[in-house]
Amino acid sequence: MTLFEKPVPQSDSVIEDRAMAIRESLRNAIIDRRLAPGTKLSEAEVGSLFDVSRTVARAALQMLTFEGLVKTERNRGAFVSNPSPEEARQIFASRRLIEPGIVAAAVERITPEDISRFREQLREEERYMTERGPAARRAEIKASGDFHLMLASVAGNAILQRFMDELVARSSLVIALYGRSGISSCGHSEHFAILDLIESGDAKRASDLMLHHIDHIEADLDLEPREGRGLRDALLSS
Repeated sequence: MTLFEKPVPQSDSVIEDRAMAIRESLRNAIIDRRLAPGTKLSEAEVGSLFDVSRTVARAALQMLTFEGLVKTERNRGAFVSNPSPEEARQIFASRRLIEPGIVAAAVERITPEDISRFREQLREEERYMTERGPAARRAEIKASGDFHLMLASVAGNAILQRFMDELVARSSLVIALYGRSGISSCGHSEHFAILDLIESGDAKRASDLMLHHIDHIEADLDLEPREGRGLRDALLSS
C-alpha cells in the first residue's frame, strides 16, 4: 500500500458472511446446551473470540435475536434467550392456532412436485435420526422444523409464513434445551402421516393430526433449568 492509498473497507457481503459464520457457531452452542439460557453474549467478547470487529459481532447477535435465540436488553446487552414455562406454553398454543389452518390451505394448493420435495425432505430427516452426535442432533432438529416451514410456504400466506419462521425458531430452542428424549421429539412418523393425509385431500384429519403432533412435541418437554458454561468455555469445547 502506498502512502496515499486508503485501506479498502470490507464489503457488506464480507461482513454478512463473517456474521453468518459467527451466528452459526453461537447457534450450535445454544442448541447443544453448551450455552445455558441467560448467558451474557457481549459484543466485545464475541468480537475478541472470533477476531472480528464489534460491528460484525453485533450483526451476528442481531441475527440470533431475530430468530428468538438471543434477547437484547437496553443498557444490559445480549443474552441467550431464557424461555419460561409460560413462554413455552404460549409458543405451542400459538402453533395450535396457526398450523391447522396452514395444513388446510396446503391441502388446497399442494402439487405433485411439492409432494416429491416433502418426501425427499422426510428421507433426509430420517437419515439424521439414525446418526449420533451433536451435529446430527442439530441437523435433525432443523430438518424437523423445516417440514413445518415447507407446509407454511405451500400454504401461500406470506404473513403466516413469517409467523412460522419465528415460532419454529423459538420451538427449536425450547426443544433443544428441554426435550426429555434428547432429540427434536417432533414425531417423524407423524410427519409422514400428515403428508399422506394432505396428499389425499383430507384436510380435517390432517389438521387434527397436526394438533396431536404439536401436543406430542410439547409433552416431551422438561422445563427444569440446566447448568451451562461461560461463553469462552462453551465455544472452546465445541
